Amino acid sequence: MKKDKNLTRKIALTGIMCALALALSYLETLIPAYPGFPPGAKPGLSNIVTMFMAGSSGTPYAFFITIIKGLFAGVTRGFTAMLMSLSGGILSTAAACLLFRFAKNKLGYIGISIVCAVCHNIGQLAAACIISGTASLVVGYGPLLLIFAVVTGLLTGAILKAVMPTLAKIAKI
Repeated sequence: MKKDKNLTRKIALTGIMCALALALSYLETLIPAYPGFPPGAKPGLSNIVTMFMAGSSGTPYAFFITIIKGLFAGVTRGFTAMLMSLSGGILSTAAACLLFRFAKNKLGYIGISIVCAVCHNIGQLAAACIISGTASLVVGYGPLLLIFAVVTGLLTGAILKAVMPTLAKIAKI
């Protein structure tokens, strides 16, 4: 009976976290382009939810949210947005799951977030190269994306660290 109750809680938590991730993802579409930032670049606030799930509930739940976010991008912004979301999201989520399991104490939330942001941008850059057939994007766009990933990783990691007590309370409900 206890196992069923725990599974029910994890499913409910995953639903709540999916809703939160989708709301944050949508809110990011409302942020206007910022001069000097890469085109289409966003801070990745919904990735806070994915990292939380990777650290608290485990790999299947984190990947479920990543896939739902990718499908949401497809429905709201089109097929290319879905491919970009999934390519960055899957690589980033894999990194989060591994780092929370093996390096949480060494890297902390901010370090994990920076690595995940870099992985997300690498995945998206690879997808952009494949879609466009232009491998030179890596040279021209890669360094800018790396800098942007460090900045956004710092931001999302700091937010995750700040909201972690609240999210942990929600997870225990």
